[in-house]
Amino acid sequence: MTLSTFFSRRVALLALTGAAMAVPTAAMSQAAYPGSGRVSIVVPFAPGGATDIIARLVADELGKRWNSGVVVENRAGAGGGIGTEFVARAKPDGYTLLLGTQTALAVNPHLLKKIGYDVERDFAPITQLASTPLVLLAGPKTEARSAQALIAAIKAKQDGLSYGTSGNGTSQHLTTVMFLNRIGGKAVHVPYKGSSQSLADLAGGQIDMQFDNMTTALAFAKNGQARALAVTSQTRSELAPELPTVAEVGVPGFEAVTWLGLLAPAGTPESVINILNKEVVAVLDTPAVKAKLAAQGFTPKPMSPAVFRKFIQDETKKFADVIKTNQITID
Repeated sequence: MTLSTFFSRRVALLALTGAAMAVPTAAMSQAAYPGSGRVSIVVPFAPGGATDIIARLVADELGKRWNSGVVVENRAGAGGGIGTEFVARAKPDGYTLLLGTQTALAVNPHLLKKIGYDVERDFAPITQLASTPLVLLAGPKTEARSAQALIAAIKAKQDGLSYGTSGNGTSQHLTTVMFLNRIGGKAVHVPYKGSSQSLADLAGGQIDMQFDNMTTALAFAKNGQARALAVTSQTRSELAPELPTVAEVGVPGFEAVTWLGLLAPAGTPESVINILNKEVVAVLDTPAVKAKLAAQGFTPKPMSPAVFRKFIQDETKKFADVIKTNQITID
């Protein structure tokens, strides 16, 4: 054996040994996730809202399952854009996650002129967490006592009725526009700086109708300040089973829900995504979590990463179409 042959075989043997050692090390690393690392769920809004509450609920339950800390980090601003972009640029190791919202993921990319992330390119979906329908409310001075009657009134009085929202481009606004488009009606948009102001005017008779979130809308209806007529989910809500869906009252296939989901930066190992999906889905299936979500007006919506990706794509197309067709811009 020549000296050069000896060294060549020696180098090859060392390379094979190194590769063999690397495989179990990588496998052990993935199997140990999250290990001793600290997982952070970034909420792109200020503390205190439903998004923040749900993120902390999931974080607490994951922490219990893993016997390690899972923290919530609030990075508010730009309609959810600051926190969402932060996670898009984070290291794809499974330790920085995004509490993604309908607004940041499906609406803003088509509503804002400049945005610092690409949803399809920059994120790896894990699972949807929960969703809640909006409730169609009619003011006390509105003659309609049912959703069917309100639809008939809108069609008969083109631009004769008015609706309130918390601003241009909000879920309330986009939902109402989709609703009006589907029934072939028109109504006057009255944007406010917040939902509380528009609801006050609805109760006072200054506007005729409004779509609003489940918990707030039901409270107003219970107090007699407005009438709840229908929900915007495909099926009736367990929180108000007496209310028909918009689809049931003459708008087949109509759905417009507010949803939240968990995502990781693109490039996060598939094994880590699968671990996260399995763990979060298990959390969402517990009675305690279901009850706490219901208190916020939400229903758990666990799904696989692939199904969640397709869901985001469908929602994005839906909102892109309504924004473009109706030439909607923000204030």
